[in-house]
Amino acid sequence: MTDLAWLTVSEASELIRTRQLSPVEYAKALIERAQQHDKHYNAYLRPAPDIALEDARRAESEILRGDYRGPFHGVPYGLKDIVDYAGLPTTAHSKILRDNVARNDAVVTQKLRNAGGVFMGKLSTHEFATGGPSFDLPWPPARNPWNHEHFCGGSSSGSGAATAAGFLPAAIGTDTGGSVRNPATMCGVVGMKPTYGLVSRRGVLPLAYSLDHIGTLTRTVRDNALMLDVIAGYDAQDPGSANRAMGGYTAQLGRDITGIRIGVIRHFYTQDMQADDEMTASIDNAVKQLAALGADVREVTTAPLTEYQACNRIILGSEAFAVHEKWMRERPQDYGALARERLMAGAFVRAADYINATRLRRKMTDAFHALFRDVDVIVTASAMDPAFRIDDAKAIEYTYGRQARGAFNVTGSPAMSVPTGFTESGLPLGMQIVGKPFSEALIYRVAHAYEQSTDWTHQHPTLL
Repeated sequence: MTDLAWLTVSEASELIRTRQLSPVEYAKALIERAQQHDKHYNAYLRPAPDIALEDARRAESEILRGDYRGPFHGVPYGLKDIVDYAGLPTTAHSKILRDNVARNDAVVTQKLRNAGGVFMGKLSTHEFATGGPSFDLPWPPARNPWNHEHFCGGSSSGSGAATAAGFLPAAIGTDTGGSVRNPATMCGVVGMKPTYGLVSRRGVLPLAYSLDHIGTLTRTVRDNALMLDVIAGYDAQDPGSANRAMGGYTAQLGRDITGIRIGVIRHFYTQDMQADDEMTASIDNAVKQLAALGADVREVTTAPLTEYQACNRIILGSEAFAVHEKWMRERPQDYGALARERLMAGAFVRAADYINATRLRRKMTDAFHALFRDVDVIVTASAMDPAFRIDDAKAIEYTYGRQARGAFNVTGSPAMSVPTGFTESGLPLGMQIVGKPFSEALIYRVAHAYEQSTDWTHQHPTLL
């Protein structure tokens, strides 16, 4: 069971394709593992073992009759519980939607189903993908598999925890201000926020329409690219969807990075904010490793991180309150304290401030993307600090905003968190790799080259 828990998507896929691994036995092993350990981590909000076994049996029978659907066939996955799965509740981890049963699959759910994926269940989130790790909700918050007394990142908290814990090899999350990349960094996995519009958001509860992205969490870069290949694509019914050719995200994997121009935004984490020493050292060491692999590394500068954060905060707060205004007026007591506080702040943003933020956003986006005339990808921090204790309210307040992820929701750029090592106490560290719009394949190439030169993704937590 332990060996099956750490199979990558690509490894499992090949074993399933060649009939060396039964999708049913694979699903059973992961179900048993979660049943044994998840009481300590709360990664699942709603496990779905019956559906998983039904999907696995279907996948196995299709393979036996020669109907192989591709590299996700028979592979387990989970969904953050703001993503619809027909017939199951989509609760957003909130009392507000406790009995909200989805009528249809989200587009990403349907694509994973069509690819032969095995649905394992709904995963924990922050309430409505905002707030933080809360203890006043109907379900407890997810915890970090590397140390269950610590936070696992959010808001796609269960997606990061379940992937890192070996409960499943791949999960869907969402990212409005960093909510895929935060749990990826905190849990030592790979998390991609693709270009805005690359993945349909239809069937996913919104937080802020102009900032929301659907993203992927896996334990390796190759797996992440495989998953994005499945879910990317134009959707005419999503107003933000990009109408252009998608796919081919694994095409550049395995190619060297000699001559690739990498810009490092170091001022984000050494001047605009002072990152934790171990985090800074891990990023600097990763940059040195990229240079050793042949990349042309140089420092670049952009607007101060605080400007990006202010822009993200005003837009997110305004749009999130617009989504929640009716409930906030009628049922404020049914929100947890953290989500209620964050959402209510949007009620006090003036229309002029919102409009000015959207204007500033365009200027900042154009200026940021102009950097790619001289570099191919950019590296910077994701989090400024390692995971903090989940029961330390002061640490939550202090560290939650100390990050450089929301900047790339403002610009809509593809941005991925990759592991860069561990603290002395054994908590994961990570960095971001960012590209110009629709350059995911190049980001994966650089990330894969770095990953293959380290052993971070081969290390796994010991569960309680």
